[in-house]
Amino acid sequence: MTSRAPKRTPGTLADLAVLRETHAVELIDGEIVQKATPSPAHGSAQLGLGSQLFLPFNRRGGAGGPGGWWLMTEVEVLYDERQTYRHDLVGWRRERSPARPNEMPVRLRPDWVCEVLSPSNAGDDLVKKLRTLQRHAVPHYWIADPEHRTLSVMRWSSEGYVTVLTAEERDVVRAEPFEAIELLVGLLFEGDEQPT
Repeated sequence: MTSRAPKRTPGTLADLAVLRETHAVELIDGEIVQKATPSPAHGSAQLGLGSQLFLPFNRRGGAGGPGGWWLMTEVEVLYDERQTYRHDLVGWRRERSPARPNEMPVRLRPDWVCEVLSPSNAGDDLVKKLRTLQRHAVPHYWIADPEHRTLSVMRWSSEGYVTVLTAEERDVVRAEPFEAIELLVGLLFEGDEQPT
């Protein structure tokens, strides 16, 4: 699978504010980066993970989950004047944010971020964004990889993120910070994959 590298141009928060109305863009290391159009695999992974987490953890909880989170997709989060990311999935604990973050971009540091890899963005997600999230002490960072059909769960530490779980598509896991429920990893990648 080949993918064109995203277009990058030097930019500022002001440039991002103008472009966001018509383009899916991020500010990464002071460059405006056009987000790639999601592939079917990317969209399935984003929806599959969001659908498993939203009901049990958003609002007051449902489906046997504890609630306690604000969960969102494609919301801009500002980390500093050179870093504003449009995460695939992002969440804030309600104990830290009793009201849903509504500003654009959100300035409150998230408690959980998940990025879905695609060939054009893997370097940003695995290196540049990871460094920024580490610097800003985001407690949990997940990577869903549709190509390799894996889910990696990382926990923040002062020395760097620690991978606490790597799961394949046939695995059923309890992944922090959402360990109150079992996740069917296969549902991230096919929409109907069940563990055997």
